[in-house]
Amino acid sequence: MGDIVSSSFQLNKIAEANFPTRFGEFRIFGFEGVRGDQTEEALGLKLGDPSPELGPLLVRIHSQCLTGDVFHSLRCDCRSQLELALDQIVAEGRGLLIYEHQEGRGIGLLNKLRAYELQDGGLDTVEANEKLGFKADLRDYALPAAILRYFGVKEVRLLSNNPDKVAALESAGIRVVERAPLVAPPLETTAEYLKTKRDKLGHLF
Repeated sequence: MGDIVSSSFQLNKIAEANFPTRFGEFRIFGFEGVRGDQTEEALGLKLGDPSPELGPLLVRIHSQCLTGDVFHSLRCDCRSQLELALDQIVAEGRGLLIYEHQEGRGIGLLNKLRAYELQDGGLDTVEANEKLGFKADLRDYALPAAILRYFGVKEVRLLSNNPDKVAALESAGIRVVERAPLVAPPLETTAEYLKTKRDKLGHLF
């Protein structure tokens, strides 16, 4: 395996190491993707052998959510999805979790907090992002697709509720043979958030 270079995108593996967690024993990889003067970082947590000969790989593409993943925020279901994905990968015995630095659907941490403030005033997550001058979702998935190609992955079983991730991987030449949902039990604090994801962003629950 080596770095991947295309006409518009370069993927560099920066480091890798053993990574024991409470979920299981992973190998952690650090990547950067370079497009023009833009650089994006991502992590890959690999368990087992990703070789295509063993069948489609179980994969989760997870966007960073500091408030949920670290501080256990109950405004979203991000941490629940992260833990469900890691549990399923470990139960499978092989898989890959790609952790992207795209906080707040790509608007960044401080803008995400500004969006929270607008939500406290009655806007939903989509309306808040748009009020701040952003699209509802700024993320793209070129870097995860490049990471999958780095590992030689051609077919995946994708752990996601987001059809945009399926479409992005398919357009990058990676076949999604199954979309496996990640559904956490709704809470009073996440009910409207999940409804907005379903009704305005097309997420499938």
